[in-house]
Amino acid sequence: MTLRGIAALFVTETPRMIAITLPDGSQRQYPAPITVAEVAQSIGTGLARATLGGRVTENGESRLVDATHLIKHDTQLSIITAKDPDGLDLIRHSTAHLLAYAVKSLFPDAQVTIGPVIENGFFYDFSYKRPFTPEDLTAIEKKMAELVKKDEVVTREEWLRDDAVKYFKSIGENYKAEIIASIPGNATISLYREGDFIDLCRGPHVPTTGKLKVFKLMKLAGAYWRGDSNNEMLQRIYGTAWATKEDQDAYLHMLEEAERRDHRKIGRDLDLFHFQEEGPGLIFWHPKGWAIWQQVEQYMRAVYRDNGYQEVKAPQILDLSLWKKTGHWDNYRENMFTTESENRTYGLKPMNCPGHVQIFNHGLHSYRDLPLRYGEFGQCHRNEPSGSLHGMMRVRGFTQDDGHIFCTEDQLQDECAQYTSLLQKVYADFGFTEILYKVATRPEKRIGSDEVWDKAETALMESLRRTGCDFEVSPGEGAFYGPKVEYTLKDAIGRHWQCGTIQVDFSMPERLGAEFVDANDQRRAPVMLHRAILGSLERFIGMLIENHAGALPAWLAPVQAVVCCISEPTADYATEITQSLKKQGFRVESDLRAEKITYKIREHSMQKVPYILVVGDKERQSGSVAVRSRGGLDLGVMPIAEFAALLSEDVSLRRNSSLPAIQAA
Repeated sequence: MTLRGIAALFVTETPRMIAITLPDGSQRQYPAPITVAEVAQSIGTGLARATLGGRVTENGESRLVDATHLIKHDTQLSIITAKDPDGLDLIRHSTAHLLAYAVKSLFPDAQVTIGPVIENGFFYDFSYKRPFTPEDLTAIEKKMAELVKKDEVVTREEWLRDDAVKYFKSIGENYKAEIIASIPGNATISLYREGDFIDLCRGPHVPTTGKLKVFKLMKLAGAYWRGDSNNEMLQRIYGTAWATKEDQDAYLHMLEEAERRDHRKIGRDLDLFHFQEEGPGLIFWHPKGWAIWQQVEQYMRAVYRDNGYQEVKAPQILDLSLWKKTGHWDNYRENMFTTESENRTYGLKPMNCPGHVQIFNHGLHSYRDLPLRYGEFGQCHRNEPSGSLHGMMRVRGFTQDDGHIFCTEDQLQDECAQYTSLLQKVYADFGFTEILYKVATRPEKRIGSDEVWDKAETALMESLRRTGCDFEVSPGEGAFYGPKVEYTLKDAIGRHWQCGTIQVDFSMPERLGAEFVDANDQRRAPVMLHRAILGSLERFIGMLIENHAGALPAWLAPVQAVVCCISEPTADYATEITQSLKKQGFRVESDLRAEKITYKIREHSMQKVPYILVVGDKERQSGSVAVRSRGGLDLGVMPIAEFAALLSEDVSLRRNSSLPAIQAA
């Protein structure tokens, strides 16, 4: 052998190096291939122990991957731990599969179907010969905890579709086989194995079952296979999972508080409204509930008046031909109620905008008339699925504080910015100060050109930037006729409620023939802004009830004060005070019953009345009242005029505290 040949025996091939770019912008070189877990280990053992997965960005595409994912090329990498939102999704996704593993361990004849992540948790649907019981749920949760202690490795496997179908059929998992068979072509699919359990899943998953320490099974429900009522009713198990026990405890406490605040329960207890089967998704308002409605509506009517809106009223039903022109019939018909008369088909309005365009069209407008702002407390009806109805929060009949602004393109950003500022003030008056902003852009099913959508989306985003609002973008979630900003409120227990919207619409005015004469004496279609601050008044009142746990501030409370007499001889004095306060515009009632005063106070406190006025002989002689505010605070004895001034200040300042300013002082 030559010297060169001998030297070649000692030469090893240099490994190919790849660059991993970390979130802080730093780069590290590694021999390829390398796993996410190995990168984490090279950074630190603590990070390696905490690693649940990774997010890689290659060729501009970002995706979540397992900790065992092999990186073969230059990439951007984020190590995912339980502290990351992606990490929490991984935990919940993996816990859903842990649930299925436990069910199969305890009930081998059960068939698994699907188990997605949902807000704050997950669910999994099963087919089984008998209904699961609460005792079963306890046993399943215990089995899940046992599987966590085993700390079994979760492994990704790749199978050909047809092989997977045969396998799942062979073990009696017909639903899973049906899901896999619906995948086109004999493609390679991913399955995940943990212990004796294997399931179809795109992944990723946590590395081992030991990472899933904090979870709780919440409830059982029914669900039709593939959402079709003609198919078998499956059993759905809901659960929640969290990174820490503290997070889960806080969530469970929030659920308890939400149950205590449930507007349906409070509505019954305070005699505000009710629902019944003959009117699904419709509300029967009682006098006290309607008093709340009136306060909210009159407040918003003043907002209209003070901000240049002209209040209008459009018909409830309109001929089908109009709904076809607007595009509603092609894009929204499944949500519309219809009726017929004299061989004509009518649609019960799901929205107010077409009627407002008809009002705008009744007469020719100059550019000097714009912006023209219409407002309506418009009652709408939408054929929501019965399963989605939820008290006042999801109804079929509702009233919007609806408004439409007709303006020029030059006025567009100013109008959007002014609207956001107005909306912030309104929400603050109702006690909501934290607002989240989201811009929903063009959906796949839409009307109008891309050029028009570009202008509309840009205008909304720029108007939010002008008002200093941070926002997120939700691609594809706009209305079919235009993009929108969604305004979401955070309530007293941390829940989020989407309320107000503003939508830019270049298309509907043109489709319905709306025109104005511009400065060059040319006819042009205006831009139309669809806007609502409260959204549905019904839903907003439900939110108010839950936010305040029924203890509405004095300016909104259906009964602002109750005058209670201590004894029968002071009943006339109690009546006199009540009438005096009523004449001043306050909502006041008398309690003249021959009951102990402690009983009266306790009963009206349970009814969450802001003020309880007690009168006896001393108060009658001095022309005064003994005042108790909500929360059992004794404000002492004061002249009637002084109490009237206190209540008047509560109302005029729209105090949202349950206690008056005198306590804070």
